[in-house]
Parts: sequence; C-alpha cells; structure tokens
Amino acid sequence: MTDLDLSNTEWRTSTRSQGNGQCVEVATNLPEVVAVRDSKDRTGPVLTFTPSGWKAFTSGIQRGEFDPPSV
Repeated sequence: MTDLDLSNTEWRTSTRSQGNGQCVEVATNLPEVVAVRDSKDRTGPVLTFTPSGWKAFTSGIQRGEFDPPSV
C-alpha cells in the first residue's frame, strides 16, 4: 500500500456544521481520492474513498438510507 501525500490537502467542513467539534472534514482536491478525517483529531487517521463511493454514500444520506428506524 502506498502512503497518500496529504501535505497539500484542502480540508473543509460542512456548511451545516455548528462548530461544536462534532464534525468530519472532507478533502476533494486529491486525484482520484476523497479523504475524510475527524475534526477533533486532525493528526489522526484519514479514511479514503473513491469519488464514486463517496457520492454513493452522501446520496444515501440525503435519501435517508442511514436514518434510525422509527419506533
């Protein structure tokens, strides 16, 4: 596995973020990779996704696929 160079990564948080530290940061300026990290631990691990995988995930969120079941 090759180490990913994150030195020029442009991280951003959601515009819906409330600045309470309970967010993830996303970087989409890397070639063929979307990187995600915990905003509370900026030196911690980074998850990476293919752009199509990230799009499928965020589309699923928008459709409510990951919402908890109603009781």
